[in-house]
Amino acid sequence: MVLAIEKKVRECNLSPNALKVLEKRYLMKDEEGKIIETPEQMFVRVARAIAIADTQYDPDVDVSKTEEEFYRAMVNLEFLPNSPTLMNAGTDLGQLSACFVLPVLDSIESIFDAVKSTALIHKSGGGTGFSFSNVRPKNDVVKSTGGIASGPVSFMKVFDIATDVIKQGGRRRGANMGILRVDHPDIIEFIKAKEESDAFNNFNISIALTEKFMQALESDEDYELINPRTDRAVEKLPAREVFELIVGMAWKNGEPGILFLDRINMGNCTPQIGAIESTNPCGEQPLLPYESCNLGSINLSLMVRDGKLDYDKLLKTVRTAVHFLDNVIDVNKYPLLQIEKITKGNRKIGLGVMGFADMLVKLGIPYDSKEAIDLAEGVMKTIQDEARKMSAELAEVRGCFPNFKGSVYDVLGELKLRNASLTTIAPTGSISIIAGCSSGIEPLYAICYIRNVLDGQRLVEVNPLFEKIAKEEGFYSEDLLDKIAIDESLKEIEGIPEHVKRIFVTAHNISPEWHITMQATFQKYVDNAVSKTVNFPNSATIEDIRGAYILAYKLGCKGVTVYRDNSREGQVLETKKTVQKDIKKPTPEKAYGMRLRKRTGCGNIYTKVFKNEYNEPIEIFITLGKAGGCAAAFTEGLARACSLALKYGATLKELEVELMGISCHKQEGFGPNKVLSCIDAVGKSIGEMIMQKETEKIKIQKSDGFGACPVCGSQVIYVEGCLKCISCGFSECE
Repeated sequence: MVLAIEKKVRECNLSPNALKVLEKRYLMKDEEGKIIETPEQMFVRVARAIAIADTQYDPDVDVSKTEEEFYRAMVNLEFLPNSPTLMNAGTDLGQLSACFVLPVLDSIESIFDAVKSTALIHKSGGGTGFSFSNVRPKNDVVKSTGGIASGPVSFMKVFDIATDVIKQGGRRRGANMGILRVDHPDIIEFIKAKEESDAFNNFNISIALTEKFMQALESDEDYELINPRTDRAVEKLPAREVFELIVGMAWKNGEPGILFLDRINMGNCTPQIGAIESTNPCGEQPLLPYESCNLGSINLSLMVRDGKLDYDKLLKTVRTAVHFLDNVIDVNKYPLLQIEKITKGNRKIGLGVMGFADMLVKLGIPYDSKEAIDLAEGVMKTIQDEARKMSAELAEVRGCFPNFKGSVYDVLGELKLRNASLTTIAPTGSISIIAGCSSGIEPLYAICYIRNVLDGQRLVEVNPLFEKIAKEEGFYSEDLLDKIAIDESLKEIEGIPEHVKRIFVTAHNISPEWHITMQATFQKYVDNAVSKTVNFPNSATIEDIRGAYILAYKLGCKGVTVYRDNSREGQVLETKKTVQKDIKKPTPEKAYGMRLRKRTGCGNIYTKVFKNEYNEPIEIFITLGKAGGCAAAFTEGLARACSLALKYGATLKELEVELMGISCHKQEGFGPNKVLSCIDAVGKSIGEMIMQKETEKIKIQKSDGFGACPVCGSQVIYVEGCLKCISCGFSECE
């Protein structure tokens, strides 16, 4: 039977970059790797797979209407579910959730059961969070063997290695959250766990701060460390010294983040089931042990019409999204029976937003303004209220979530809801690229981005809203874009109206106070938590980081993640200005190369390009036959200059362009094979190597600090609490 949706397939308005992301990671492929569906067909596949859940509650329901509703929301890019749902709905894999939390208890059996479960979840496309707070501390007694314990940090290494060798569903890399309570005896070792840039690359880590600790910090007192095996105090530490260590490490490389654990459990709507100990990899989804959650985001950029917020459209989209996400719970294929049981018992969903910064631009509101804060509060309250209303309506037909009795809603006599929690502000890494909007509730990162393409060229890509306004107001030019790409900020650039500069304020020009105030404002109307990064310039001090943490606590955030620009070794930055600041690349002990020979008017010239283990060109050698004297000195000098350029960030393509076409009186050959000079021969040889590189499978660089994107080797930024590639859409956490 051909359903109505197949007759109404409409063209999706996708950007070239969105298409690239979909083709690489989302669209179905056959056994030979050929793409066998269009983006529109992907949305049909997902809409149909999710809509079928309606028949579980009404066998006679006209499911084609639900399919059309879900399809329309996705194809119009008004709402998109999390990546596993887009990838796996309607496929044999069928695992649709992004967020999982697994218990890690104080036994070898529990620890390695968790490792096995992690592998299954990562294989299916999910991310995992763990609290290691139940594991006995280092050097504690092990009665069964008479030995001593190695502690939670050592066992984290097992999870890290397991994650490293498992690629999620063949398309995503595993992501983990590691959490330790601040009162665990191994807290100092845990705080320093990521001090080295190559440690725990598959983990985000956060410290769970308790109210007792925060009170001790405020009073400048000691606090107790508790051995989880005995539940007894074993030592005391000065709260301020521990806090300063956390702050110092966060200043150094952005981790650890912090979670306010008691505040999170105050929002635990099913305390009769258990306490929350951990979150998913980006911290926005606190979950009980074995619980999972499926997420989705509304594109606020498309909720603006004629310069005003379209509340009717927003309300309609919220209702569709809640219906969609509740259905996901029923059609989902869970990796473990324990996960299916508690997930269906609580039926948590995480509806969030993306495109908030774009919405502000369209409304003419600066991000760092009271007007923006007021709008954020109004929008999120509207979403929260309508989501609960829709959940209550679903509960009337489908019943409350099974663990409703004894829940906060039951005890307080509030609404009878279908879902224990409804809203989350999650990272929107890939789906915001598909939707063509800004990430989550983050401000714009830059007006112009630098994108890498396969031949090594760097292309400037301008924010489409800025380009539109610049053309409408008559100040657009290519020279202007080059200035913006170099200077990052619009503040000092002439020729741009002041009101435009004010609207297009970027992340690094927004004070931490505004970042945190915005996060806290959204948090007031979010059941779960908010994924956001507080961006600092490289010049930020430890005092600045400390102040941000304290402010986040005072304003009611459930956690906070900070990042000081360029604080992690190996970061590949986004704008021309930061690219120009790249440090010199070291020359490794071993290098692997390719040699090409060209006939010139001076004899054969040999060009050798050597690369490091990550396939990056780092050194060039040039030899001109058996020449000596001036000829040998010339080629040696050219090779050294080229090698130096590579070490400071030049690409092979840039060398090719600069060297090709230089001619001398001794030319060789004719037609397309004509060599104009020895220098031209080197340029042509490099060009041939680039062409050969495009046909080879490129070895993916493992992230060192930030490094390059593990999927495409392009640039990554740190937003929403995780790494995101602005070129291919890779996100380590979404």
